[in-house]
Amino acid sequence: MDPSVWLVIPTYNEAENVQAILHGAAAELDRVAPGQYRILVVDDSSPDRTGDLAEEVARELETVEVLHRTAKTGLGHAYLAGFSEALARGAEVVIEMDADFSHDPGYLGALLEAANDADLVLGSRYVRGGGIENWGVLRRLISRGGCLYARWILRVGVHDLTGGFKCIRREVLEAVDLTSVRAEGYVFQIEVTYRAILAGFRVKEVPIVFRDRSVGTSKMSARIAVEAMWLVPKLRRNAPAALAAARAAADAPTSRQAPRDAVR
Repeated sequence: MDPSVWLVIPTYNEAENVQAILHGAAAELDRVAPGQYRILVVDDSSPDRTGDLAEEVARELETVEVLHRTAKTGLGHAYLAGFSEALARGAEVVIEMDADFSHDPGYLGALLEAANDADLVLGSRYVRGGGIENWGVLRRLISRGGCLYARWILRVGVHDLTGGFKCIRREVLEAVDLTSVRAEGYVFQIEVTYRAILAGFRVKEVPIVFRDRSVGTSKMSARIAVEAMWLVPKLRRNAPAALAAARAAADAPTSRQAPRDAVR
């Protein structure tokens, strides 16, 4: 029987973190979803042997698998590849999480519990009980300001639109037309959530404390964040049409499986 819960962790040059994060995530999922989960590492041919180190854990833990991609094409593309594999293997719930311990595996249980009565659960830094540790003032301002700006432009009530710690039900991934989602870092995170809201899915925010990585190098920069915010108005213009096209395809008699096939 295929597992129903899939945790997708994209990696690029995370040799210092990958084995510890996999053991930590597996320990928490063993506690909250024993026998029901799979952890999928999506590695973009990391030159520091992250993929090889993940394979070592996969040989030790049968719940861990590694998907090796041939090139680094961005975080969004890595997630799309991971979502495709998870959906094709029968996933009912997909969780996305970073590999650098900025997302604490200890929150996995809270995300899954919240998914009992929500379609999309966001690990949120900007609701009561959430927060950020070890960030400088400028990075805090860029992140918080970006979220407030995106909320204002998109006219949604979600507080943390740019976060990448999410629990997503299968129905959401099949409905939001992933093939047309912009596959860039912050934009990818914003658009998936925005499309879920437009499609009428139930979205819930669970407080998390985001801790900046202690080892390794961040893949995100102020330039990338600013570029993402520049694209937010386009999301508001384009997302409704993309959802309408996806609904039309799903309703067509000959395309019942189109949503799943679209992310392969």
